[in-house]
Amino acid sequence: AAAARAAALKRESDIAEQLFVVQDQPGVTEPLGFFDPLNMCPRSKAGFRNYRTAELKHGRVAMLASVGLVAQHWLRLPGGGFDEVPNGIYALFNIQGSLGFAALFFVCLVLEFLIWQQDPAKEVGDFGDPFGVGMDSLEMKNRELNNGRAAMFATMGILVAEVATGKDAVEQLGIDVAA
Repeated sequence: AAAARAAALKRESDIAEQLFVVQDQPGVTEPLGFFDPLNMCPRSKAGFRNYRTAELKHGRVAMLASVGLVAQHWLRLPGGGFDEVPNGIYALFNIQGSLGFAALFFVCLVLEFLIWQQDPAKEVGDFGDPFGVGMDSLEMKNRELNNGRAAMFATMGILVAEVATGKDAVEQLGIDVAA
């Protein structure tokens, strides 16, 4: 009886896996549609979930990073401890900047592994909708994924240009920063 039950569960799992179609998932939008030219996307539900989790997390971090790379030109933490820290990537080469980054990294680890753990029973990235703005709609999921993808490119572009020119994100735009 146990073997028959195990076989039935395996068949149900196989059927559910066959019904999973990557092209029907959120994030498949125009103009590219389903874009996987190197055929690296797993076709299994579990494998796709791992990739989508990573994509969503990286996108969220990149959105915050791109805003932070621009905002740090004008904003500093109160108290004066970071007033002499250079902007952008060069902050890591300053002792106060390195300590600030280490503290930020530690806070992120605590949030990631202790506070905001992904519930395996929920959709990837579903931590509720505390502000009631409809974050669970397909349109909002597509927006978040696409904005995250764009932010990953934007963040890398800002950092590479900063290393090449020595200018932070705002100075790269040629904005008069004396104001």
